[in-house]
Amino acid sequence: MSANVTSLPQRRGSLLPTVVVVAVLGYGLMLFSEVWTDMLWFRALGFPQVFSIQLWTGVGMFAVFGLVMLAAVMSSIVVAYRISRDGAAGASPLLARYRDLLDQRGWLVALVPGVLFGLMSGVTAAARTSDYLAWSHSTPFGVTEPRFGLDVSFFVFGYPWYRFLNSYALSLLLVSAGAAATVHFALGSLTTSRSMPRPVRGAHAQLSILLGLALVSYGIEQLLDRYGLVFSSNGLLDGLTYTDDHARANAMIVVAVAAFITAALFFGNALRPSWRLPIASVVLMVITSLIVGLVYPGIVQQFDVRPNEPDRERPYIERHIAATRAAYGVERTEVYDYSARTTAAPGQLRNDAAALPGIRLIDPAMVQQTFEQTQQVRGFYSFADVLDIDRYTIDGQETDVVIATREVQQSGLPNQEWNNIRTVYTHGYGVVAAYGNRRQPSGEPEWLARDIPTVGRLTPQQPRIYFGELQTSWVVVGQPDGAAPIEFDTPGSSQAVGEQFNTYDGAGGVAIGNPFVRLLYAIRMGDVNLLLSNRVNAQSKILYDRTPAQRVKAVAPWLTPDQDAYPAIVDGRIVWIVDAYTTSNSYPNSQRVQLGSATADATTPTGNALQLDTTLNYMRNSVKATVDAYDGTVTLYAWDESDPLLQTWMKVYPGAVQPRSAISADLLDHLRYPEDLFKVQREILARYHITDPAGWYYQADQWVVPPNPTSKDDKDQPNRPKPKEPTYFLSIKWPEATRDGVVVPGDAAPVFSQTAVYTPVNRVNLASYMAVVADAASPDYGRIRVLRMSDTQQIEGPGQANNSIASDSKVQQVLQPFNQPNSTAKPLYGNLLTIPLGGGLLYVQPIYTQRQDTTSGAFPVLRYVVVRFGDRTGIAETLQEALDQVFSGDSGASTGEQPSTGTPETPAGSGTGTVDQVAVNKALDEARAGFAAAEEALRNGDLAAYQRHTNEARAAVERAITASGR
Repeated sequence: MSANVTSLPQRRGSLLPTVVVVAVLGYGLMLFSEVWTDMLWFRALGFPQVFSIQLWTGVGMFAVFGLVMLAAVMSSIVVAYRISRDGAAGASPLLARYRDLLDQRGWLVALVPGVLFGLMSGVTAAARTSDYLAWSHSTPFGVTEPRFGLDVSFFVFGYPWYRFLNSYALSLLLVSAGAAATVHFALGSLTTSRSMPRPVRGAHAQLSILLGLALVSYGIEQLLDRYGLVFSSNGLLDGLTYTDDHARANAMIVVAVAAFITAALFFGNALRPSWRLPIASVVLMVITSLIVGLVYPGIVQQFDVRPNEPDRERPYIERHIAATRAAYGVERTEVYDYSARTTAAPGQLRNDAAALPGIRLIDPAMVQQTFEQTQQVRGFYSFADVLDIDRYTIDGQETDVVIATREVQQSGLPNQEWNNIRTVYTHGYGVVAAYGNRRQPSGEPEWLARDIPTVGRLTPQQPRIYFGELQTSWVVVGQPDGAAPIEFDTPGSSQAVGEQFNTYDGAGGVAIGNPFVRLLYAIRMGDVNLLLSNRVNAQSKILYDRTPAQRVKAVAPWLTPDQDAYPAIVDGRIVWIVDAYTTSNSYPNSQRVQLGSATADATTPTGNALQLDTTLNYMRNSVKATVDAYDGTVTLYAWDESDPLLQTWMKVYPGAVQPRSAISADLLDHLRYPEDLFKVQREILARYHITDPAGWYYQADQWVVPPNPTSKDDKDQPNRPKPKEPTYFLSIKWPEATRDGVVVPGDAAPVFSQTAVYTPVNRVNLASYMAVVADAASPDYGRIRVLRMSDTQQIEGPGQANNSIASDSKVQQVLQPFNQPNSTAKPLYGNLLTIPLGGGLLYVQPIYTQRQDTTSGAFPVLRYVVVRFGDRTGIAETLQEALDQVFSGDSGASTGEQPSTGTPETPAGSGTGTVDQVAVNKALDEARAGFAAAEEALRNGDLAAYQRHTNEARAAVERAITASGR
């Protein structure tokens, strides 16, 4: 009995070490699983060098900086102990006990703080791996910062690394001094007695040397911070100012000199301990820092700069403007003076006839519901909230296309059981695409690709989508040879042709047939079913990180992906195209931009999702990336090969980025100017189109991005401003305008462009129109041009044009049936496009209607097109008719549209629909026969006949809709 009782405390005493050991082992296993599975993921994707370089450089940084801190702290403690071991601790029983502890556990006393601070330093250093890699492989910019005469690469690559090294050295010295002081205090060696024994002198000498070295490091920090003034932010600009140059920079030199002098006094104190002079010197240094670092610059700013600010700051404003324009790639922006016509005359658009077919009528934000309701097929399929714009050559003509991928959204699955979401509903199917400038008589888009299986003009060879914007969860794919497929593939069109299943055979994904690998992934994913499920077999692969932006960011952590990845059919495969940026926050004298705020607008309310808090002052679209929608292959192509940041990272990760010459001709046709970059450049040019320092200072000609005119006010937050107007991809024909007093002819043909508009500050009229050539295959790609409106006349801005359209009597009359309280359909205003045409600016807005009975799957259909030029407004069912209304019955050019032969939506009670029942019945009979023939062809494996009969049946359905008067 007594033996059991005496063993109980021992068991209790062993519990804590056991818990600690288990916790450490558990954490170690989780960390190992994370690292090992990352290695497998990078290998499977073909980027092993990215993983290995990051890992081993981080491990090396952790080890070197951690061990140096560990050695420094332990050495300081050991030296302090040896110096003070024979000191005067005997006079105090408490200090005597401390000395006994050091005598008995000296190694532990030195090791514990050394390990603690070593771990902290190692983790901090490992987080700066990117800074080290960039510095060690840095590439010159070939641009000299004017104040300090150094290449910009010093500020972008060198300054952050040197600043970190000095900060680390200062921390090491202060921690070492603190550890030594603690030991000396514990052993009673910190005394100011005049009759200092040798141990006491040694203690004072050690502390004096360490503090003197810390002051040297502080002085170096002050000298380094002089270079940091080119990043300083103040009320006027980001970068060096007059006060920085003439007061703060000199003050830092004075403080550095004071720190070096004080350090010399501390070194002298090591020989003859007397703390009065060093301490007095520290006090004087602090006072000097306050006077020359705060008071003196304040006096210069208040009494010299502020009364003469335009003159004093002029050279610094000039540097700031030049640096900002260079950092954001807008230094070659062409600004034209444009005397826009506001009167409409017959035949006015004759010279711009080629541009009219490029006017996009289909609003990609509005027709998302149309895509959902007509092409969703099953409730678990979905499309992106805002569809994408791309270009395809159709019948020899380059055509703007609205395109989306049909992806699985697992939240729409009625059964959320593990096997369903992880092994069955693994992928989406096909693309849905429509002409950007055409509609069916029903008001639906005119399809270029639709249905399952995909039919139309755009049909990829591999329609399955395992990687996409909605694929946010991981799945397990793959089956043993001969096993029945279990991945849901297509719904099927009838009982005879039922649901089809597929087995993934792509190269992407990580093989988890090995039980050990499966265990590691079960730990990483926190899901024991990976070990228990029979559906995880020897041929299984796990697919994760499946969104395009995720994959690009993972394989290239030095890149910032654009928020809008867009799908394209390239060489027969569906690929996601992702624009990626090299950015920096250390470009000297450049204006900083908050990326999330700059890219937020009506279509992207929160801005860049991956980089909401990123602040930058340099940005380049240096890389074009593709992600294969089937196997997830990521390919990075160097786009801006002259970018020093790109060149630096290509040296860091050799082989990760393919040369620009590797881009295929088909891929090049789908590349476009990136949205995020254009939005940031739009923010910059709102002020930095002004290159004269005086004009920039007075801000008389500053512009702003207007609010989106069609966005509704937030009822919950009535004081919240409307989101900014988005940018638009359009094919436009640049007009004749004046530059530097010389008339410059317009473009000979329309060019695929990204466009935006500005209004003056606190005004709503149009200030300017901005466009960039967005066609990557064009030799003028990236050419930014701005039409500046004349000050002698006012042109309506988007908000004014939208109000004028809504209040126009013709528009109100046409829309009156839809605005009645008992109307079953309501009008919806689409995007308001601004297009330079006819010597002025043309506003075009599609108007959709949508039934209010949401339970019946109502969706918007294009009903009318509104056009406004000057003070004239036209509304009709086609763009051609609306243009002819505005230009006195003859616009002078054809839009290439087919006249509308039916009405998409007729509100109840309007009396505008007529029904030809005989024609309806005949068309429905033809549709039934067509679908039956299509199913028979599909059973026989004749896909060509299947497509032909399906098209005939759909045409018959459309005839039935037209005949029904709907």
